[in-house]
Amino acid sequence: MKGKVLVFTGDGKGKTTAAIGTGCRAHGHGKKVFMVQFLKKGEYGEIKAIPFPVYQFGREEFVIKPSEEDYKLAREGMDFARELIKKEKPFLLILDELNVAISMGLVNIDDAMRLIEERGETNLIITGRNAHERIINAADLVTEMRNVKHYFDSGTNAIEGLEY
Repeated sequence: MKGKVLVFTGDGKGKTTAAIGTGCRAHGHGKKVFMVQFLKKGEYGEIKAIPFPVYQFGREEFVIKPSEEDYKLAREGMDFARELIKKEKPFLLILDELNVAISMGLVNIDDAMRLIEERGETNLIITGRNAHERIINAADLVTEMRNVKHYFDSGTNAIEGLEY
């Protein structure tokens, strides 16, 4: 049986958090779980608490205009995810911020679709804003987090423990 594809997208808060929660649930049932983060590097609060391996393929700086290093890291992240599926055969692989990497052109949509097709029995969670239409169409579940109100809008900075 093919693994399921879950997509958490939208402009609201909680996409990565939902993916981590699902990963913790699977881990609690003794399932093999991995997380590959695109566009992220750093020891965020969740990295310290997650009970399964997390691999980061990004720079510590927020990416606005991608550099050659960003393209290289995204390629490495995709290659690494593909190898995890082949060698580890996880129950769940979280591809955090893959949607953003695709929308920024760091990951080619055809490459992402190949990974989805090659997943075998591995369940995938793909997070990030601006999910590509092809990703949405390939998904078994799509949840859109919608921003109704956020304290950022009133000038509040990111809060340790809530945003990172």
